[in-house]
Amino acid sequence: MAPNDKTADKALSGRIALVTGGSRGIGRAICVALGRRGATVIVNYASRADAAQETAALIEQAGGKAVIAGFDIGDSDAVTSEIKRLGKELGGLDILVNNAGIAINGLLMRFKDDQWQKVMDVNLRGAFVAARAAATFLLKAKENGRIINISSVVGEMGNAGQAAYAASKAGLIGLTRALARELAPRGVCVNAVTPGYIETDMTAAELPAEQRDKLLTQIPLGRIGTPDDVGAVVAFLAGPEAGYITGEVLKVNGGLWM
Repeated sequence: MAPNDKTADKALSGRIALVTGGSRGIGRAICVALGRRGATVIVNYASRADAAQETAALIEQAGGKAVIAGFDIGDSDAVTSEIKRLGKELGGLDILVNNAGIAINGLLMRFKDDQWQKVMDVNLRGAFVAARAAATFLLKAKENGRIINISSVVGEMGNAGQAAYAASKAGLIGLTRALARELAPRGVCVNAVTPGYIETDMTAAELPAEQRDKLLTQIPLGRIGTPDDVGAVVAFLAGPEAGYITGEVLKVNGGLWM
């Protein structure tokens, strides 16, 4: 299917996608972008059921179908059982977007073991467990299955005070490439997206005006990214146009890191 084909607008009709951490921010934009292309989108959330409901409504407005699933991506048993349940109830799973993530920041010498472990449990182990549980369904997808891991520019370039976060996001890139090789013989494409600084509630709260102005001087495109910038790339990778792309890391950072 050519990218400019009008039918591409609903190229994900009949496809089922799970987006972890899909209730807010980048996750919400991804859910809506997939819904706009006609997918049935499972909106995963850990604590904000109200936000998940809002996302579900936006998916429906965009032309997709929405299912809400509350479970903690850091709980391996819950991730495994819920993905198996959802796959059976919905008749399969075609697309997995590992978006859920947390950031606990702190300087190396003050960083605690439990803080490190929590970041790894959610950002890296959570993605691994979700991929493992979803693989049973992805390998049986009528069209090529997809895994899309949301890493970060910090996982590529590093950042002071974010050792755990950077390590977990760099690990996601390694996981992406390993799974791409392992699952390619069965037609499953596995890719990563590395957003730069994206305008979300979290970044707005953590980025004072002075730091924001300084940051803008480092971004060649001269602006902070939006969640929709990321959502559009994920929707592309989930679609038929990306059927010959696997093991890649797509930078969505305005040129901050090339």
